[in-house]
Amino acid sequence: MALRQKFNKMHEYESLVRNFVCESEDYEDRLIAVVTEAFDFSLQNLRDGKDRTRPNLLIEQIFEYDIDTDPSLLEEYCRQADFVFHLAGVNRPKDEAEYMDGNFGFSSTLLNILKRYQNICPVVLSSSTQATLTGRYAGSEYGKSKLAGEELFFEYAQETGAKVFVYRFPNLFGKWCRPNYNSAVATFCHNLAHDLPIQVNDPNVELELLYIDDLITEMLDLLEGKGHFCDFNQGQAVANPSGRYAYVPTTHQATLGEIVSLLEQFKEQPNTLFMPAIPDDSFAKKLYSTYLSYLPQDKVKFSLKMNCDDRGSFTELLKTKDMGQFSVNISKPGITKGQHWHHSKWEFFIVVSGKALIQERKIGVDENGNPYPVLNFEVSGDKIEAVHMLPGYAHNIVNLSETENLVTVMWANEAFDPNHPDTFFEIVEATNEDES
Repeated sequence: MALRQKFNKMHEYESLVRNFVCESEDYEDRLIAVVTEAFDFSLQNLRDGKDRTRPNLLIEQIFEYDIDTDPSLLEEYCRQADFVFHLAGVNRPKDEAEYMDGNFGFSSTLLNILKRYQNICPVVLSSSTQATLTGRYAGSEYGKSKLAGEELFFEYAQETGAKVFVYRFPNLFGKWCRPNYNSAVATFCHNLAHDLPIQVNDPNVELELLYIDDLITEMLDLLEGKGHFCDFNQGQAVANPSGRYAYVPTTHQATLGEIVSLLEQFKEQPNTLFMPAIPDDSFAKKLYSTYLSYLPQDKVKFSLKMNCDDRGSFTELLKTKDMGQFSVNISKPGITKGQHWHHSKWEFFIVVSGKALIQERKIGVDENGNPYPVLNFEVSGDKIEAVHMLPGYAHNIVNLSETENLVTVMWANEAFDPNHPDTFFEIVEATNEDES
């Protein structure tokens, strides 16, 4: 049976803007607890049926409250809400006393209104790792205000029986975080994408980083009763199904130097065509997505080098250190390309437009001194198929059309090395035109 959920997202002192996270400019982890556009989009997509990945979660209505909202609406929202996300607070006050006013005071107001209407729906509170008051967070006024807010929620749960879920978020990163504010990652991404200088005082400083999409996944899991829980030991989250705190189990450790190094590689990719290793669920993969969100329009598109001659063109698309490279080959009508072999390199030829004959022949001669037979494969863009170019086999590709270009996507198991090309000329059939 579908769960009929309404949501009351409370976020005060910060308007709904394109920022959501992170460590301060001196790289202290400091949480800006605001509802992100990304979370908004996720809830809206579920509500509108665009996201069908959670069929048991039906969202009827989304209530949004911030500092600019009519205060009278808070009463109505608290009366109707089936689930409350309190995801905001103060992180850059003019006076440190505002920490407590914002991070404790509004929480008290919110909970009192819920009590007034006897609404014991679940409530989520976004806190911060600074609330541990351990290590470099010892004595943090921001941390003290967050800890006070936590205790208020736990007391509320004891008093009312309502479920409360308190998260201590580390440094968040992801798309749309405001640069030059509280996020080193956002600042680095923005500045490198816009060819602006960056400053790293100590590249060895290590951050614990939480990706915004992992956070959203966790919150949606929580709504479906599949949240994760922990206790804290010396400031570190320790998984415990019966733990006092909710948490996101997937975080990443990275130094400022490592972050900058990856971002510099991402920036150079249009020039080098080399893609760094981005394994599934890796920090590098998530950081690349983040970096791309900061690209200015003039860098969203970039040119590729087309190697052209009277036969057509050959263009490298993408290179990797360990997964080969992609290219696209265009052959003019009637043209034969290839006529070579490789010791170890192997390839896929995938014709996507036009009609072609692909030929392969094992080099050398058989036990009788005769050339090995030619393997013939006719392929076309009408039925896309992949053909292996076998190691030790001379191969070519012939455009069978007399009027149309032949377009072939090619993948090789290693990037081309001009110093060791592993490419040796040999005609597949003696009757073929001598073209290499």
